[in-house]
Amino acid sequence: LSGNGPLVAVLQEALARDEVARSKEDISQTHVSKKVALRKARAFIQNIHHFRDEYLNDKSPPTDKIVVFDEAQRAWTKHQTSKFMREKKGFDNFDMSEPEFLLSVMDRSRDWCVVVCVIGGGQEINTGEAGISEWFNALRNSFSNWTVHVSNELSTSDHFGDENIEACMDGLLFSNEPDLHLNTSVRSFRSENVSNFVYKLLEGDVEGTNLIINLLEKYPIALTRNIETARNWLRSNSRGNERYGLVASSNARRLRAI
Repeated sequence: LSGNGPLVAVLQEALARDEVARSKEDISQTHVSKKVALRKARAFIQNIHHFRDEYLNDKSPPTDKIVVFDEAQRAWTKHQTSKFMREKKGFDNFDMSEPEFLLSVMDRSRDWCVVVCVIGGGQEINTGEAGISEWFNALRNSFSNWTVHVSNELSTSDHFGDENIEACMDGLLFSNEPDLHLNTSVRSFRSENVSNFVYKLLEGDVEGTNLIINLLEKYPIALTRNIETARNWLRSNSRGNERYGLVASSNARRLRAI
């Protein structure tokens, strides 16, 4: 499940095309039509909002036993979900956050189920996005009988901000699992230390930053405090149809429009 609509569409299309191509290459396999392949892909990868809407009126247990929720930290708060349900769906008395409702759906399972929340630190960027702590609030308040397994890296500030992780976990049956931390980005698997470098730099950890930057010998890094210098450098170093731009943190208050 994912709330990223374009990502869902791209993945569904890619999986469907791949299955059609494989069925053509394998003479022992019956040819799979694009329509059939898309139907299977859409059952496998779904938009989180479609999943939610399906079980608003359907009170039966879900057919899925395992649900992987991509970018789970961006699920909506109770206020945002209630507002949406009232204005867009006609539900006047909806009083659950998105994490609480999704857990309530999976909790209908008669024997077992698993919810896997894939999260990224500091990525709650839109209005009403609750952050990872809302999942623990929902578990603590409504589903304290669930067994919770968390990464041992979850206590860092970019996941919980100013909130107290001990308070979030209080009363839950949880265990720390080192293997749940995905420490190498598939986007930069050849330069896995870059993410650590950026994290240490943004945290103001000078000693940690200096230690890691020595491991980035082949990774080009340019540093300036002048925005025009940065723009000119990008323009002069881009080639052909290469695209370039600027990325800023959602917490960078100095960059916000007045």
